Amino acid sequence: MRTLPGTPAPPARDGAPLRVGLIGYGLAGSVFHAPLIAAAPDLVLDTVATRSAERQAQAHAEHPGVRTVAGPEEVLARAAELDLIVLATPNKTHAALATAALEAGLPVVVDKPLAATAAEADRLDRLAADRGLLLSVFQNRRWDNDFRTVRKLLDEGAFGEVRRFESRFERWRPLPKGGWRESGDPAEIGGLLYDLGSHLVDQALTLFGPVTSVYAESDVRRPGAEADDDTFFALTHANGVRSHLWAGAAAAQLGPRFRVLGSAAGYVKYGLDPQEAALRAGDRPGAADASWGVEPESAWGRLGAGESPVTGGGTPVPTLPGAYPAYYSAVARALREGGRPPVTAAEAAAALRVLEAAKRSAAESRTVRIAQPGA
Repeated sequence: MRTLPGTPAPPARDGAPLRVGLIGYGLAGSVFHAPLIAAAPDLVLDTVATRSAERQAQAHAEHPGVRTVAGPEEVLARAAELDLIVLATPNKTHAALATAALEAGLPVVVDKPLAATAAEADRLDRLAADRGLLLSVFQNRRWDNDFRTVRKLLDEGAFGEVRRFESRFERWRPLPKGGWRESGDPAEIGGLLYDLGSHLVDQALTLFGPVTSVYAESDVRRPGAEADDDTFFALTHANGVRSHLWAGAAAAQLGPRFRVLGSAAGYVKYGLDPQEAALRAGDRPGAADASWGVEPESAWGRLGAGESPVTGGGTPVPTLPGAYPAYYSAVARALREGGRPPVTAAEAAAALRVLEAAKRSAAESRTVRIAQPGA
């Protein structure tokens, strides 16, 4: 049944779990998407597409009963038997494969970034709306334990008026790992700006809204590296908040994951959400597992004013549990009920506008202004 443009069409197979075709079974597909799809009560992993015989065997071992095929064309040929396509493929393939899936009449989840440019993302958004199909982007870091905690504190007014938001994804990887993510070929859409930068910018926009100007520095630090591995963003939001964001692979000492400074108090949080490490180790979320995404009290951030948390300043704030499974539960609900997906293509396009401005700023050593819609 056709729905109004922009409203995802409910699937026809009411009652039975929604059948998912997953294209790509590398890191993103095997570690993140497949386990989280399998953990969603209303979804079933039906098909995995990968040209690697080794990865096909891995998929069968990890998800008994799953169908495996070599390529996306074989998945799309079965469009009438599926309810959702998930793209966990290299960045450069996202826009073309999302287009093919939407044109085949299938709702789509795309790993970030949705596309190489905001213009491509806008085009995909219009295509999905015209077809009445769900299009969502997998921004799992919105369900990180620390980000959920910052959002809660913000909603409670714990900071007073927020003036500065600092956010980091820093790593110490002095030697490049290679692969398309670290390729210097612009066609690959690699480098940290589009990788970890996609998460950093999405989180800043989610908390503080539209950005009016961007200043960025982007460098290649490690010997043998081709793509940016040390990137800094300074964003000015329309509401006056300034966000300072870091993405680095060559940070010998890691800074706090978050530092939020307001007129009444500040919050500092070190360490990373535990869910990625758990998924990489083979742990899986379960409906009855109350320990999923929970971190020890020793890792909690501190809220206060006037003294560094390093020397005991502030009050420990219990970190909310991480909740990656909530993403696919929300996708299933949107498909069933015809509502808004958990992350929209329009939100992804807004983040890409910031990333494009950052890339231009770093290349030209200047601040780049972003025109606001309707301005």
